[in-house]
Amino acid sequence: MDFIQSLLGTKPSQAPVQDDAFGDYAAPAAASPVSIPASPADAAAAEPTTITGTGGRPIVYTKWYRVWERTTLDDFKFEMIMLPFLVIALVVHFWGTRRNRRKAKKFMATACPLLDNEFALVGFGDHVKDVPYSEGVQGDSLITAAAKLSGDNLAEDVLKEKTAYEFESYATGRANTAFVDIKILLWKWYNPIILAAEQLTGVFFDTMKQQPERIEAVSYAFDGNEKNFVAPPVPGSEEIGKVKPISSSTYDPFIFAVVNKLSMRRLREERYDLSLTFTKDNAKLPNWTSVMSESAEVTDIMLTKELISAVEKAGDYFEYFIVTDQPLEKPTTIDEAKPKKRIHICFRLPSDKDYVNVLPLFQVFLRFEDHLATNAHFRPEVSKKIKQLRETESGKLKKVADKEAEEDRLRQMEKLRKEERDRKMKGMTADEQKKFLEKEAEKGRRKQAKKMTVRG
Repeated sequence: MDFIQSLLGTKPSQAPVQDDAFGDYAAPAAASPVSIPASPADAAAAEPTTITGTGGRPIVYTKWYRVWERTTLDDFKFEMIMLPFLVIALVVHFWGTRRNRRKAKKFMATACPLLDNEFALVGFGDHVKDVPYSEGVQGDSLITAAAKLSGDNLAEDVLKEKTAYEFESYATGRANTAFVDIKILLWKWYNPIILAAEQLTGVFFDTMKQQPERIEAVSYAFDGNEKNFVAPPVPGSEEIGKVKPISSSTYDPFIFAVVNKLSMRRLREERYDLSLTFTKDNAKLPNWTSVMSESAEVTDIMLTKELISAVEKAGDYFEYFIVTDQPLEKPTTIDEAKPKKRIHICFRLPSDKDYVNVLPLFQVFLRFEDHLATNAHFRPEVSKKIKQLRETESGKLKKVADKEAEEDRLRQMEKLRKEERDRKMKGMTADEQKKFLEKEAEKGRRKQAKKMTVRG
């Protein structure tokens, strides 16, 4: 082959010389073939990547859902520390709420026989008893039997849970009494932190002292307004004896209270109505109680044997028993000062859940409206004295109301004068407005000079 090329005069080709200046344009090396996996499962079988983590511990990164291969218990130290506290908090919460429910149901179970014996409707339902309890089964026997009730079978509509520490009940359908509101106030056992904070705050501040677990009830009197609330009887029913005529439930307005001396200062500061009374001890009552009344005659009529006996039996559980017609907070208007006759009662709940000593007080509270309607009619001299005190307080409110009305009237007159002045100036030219303002300023100066002359 070389001989033929020599005859033809051709030269063998030389290998090209590599020039570094054109190295960037050199053809890339042929890529080696890569095998393509037939399925995703084959690709998942690739080797996992391993790196060194904190503390020299190797961390293996495998499939994203294989959490157990990428974590250890050391990664959940904080959660394991917090979990016991969370469990304890939940256990205490459920225990505290359940305890309060049981205690509230226990009291209402013991109070329901007394309420059913006095009222036609107890609770928030609409079922009225067809046949009321007989008056002959009242007394200590009824109270003793009621105190043994546990509350497990208490009807759901008798008690309403407003919050985890506040429960309410209601009763109506009785002569002389429009309705009764009952409130059960317990401690916040479901939150020990808040409970401890309230107890600690009460040590340093008397005004923020933690109140004991207690019953607060209010009985509202009809005060002669039965026709506004009670449906009239069927015509002719009185003649045939099916409906007895209702006696008058009206009684004289007054304020009377029997209070525990430990609560007397706080009540006088918190309640406006008690600030109108005089405080005096009474020989008929225990020495740890005091009477707050407007008149000695009122005290003598209100201190019945049943009330004195009930207070003595309640002992340290007793807080207060108040008959009033004035508002709790100091009225700011004449409408707020209108008489609203009612009875307030408050007593502590025994820690041993034995309510046999406080139920007589609750029974006296339910029946006291009858005593007021029959006996709370005082001599003219006493009624006049009580009425004068009411008129004095109303006169103060009337002065304040008249002053506010006068200020409002002056503001309205000033507003009308300003509107009239603006209306006049809108129709004036610039010169006329200038003259009007100068005349107005001159009038103001003369008025000011006149005032100075009078003062001098």
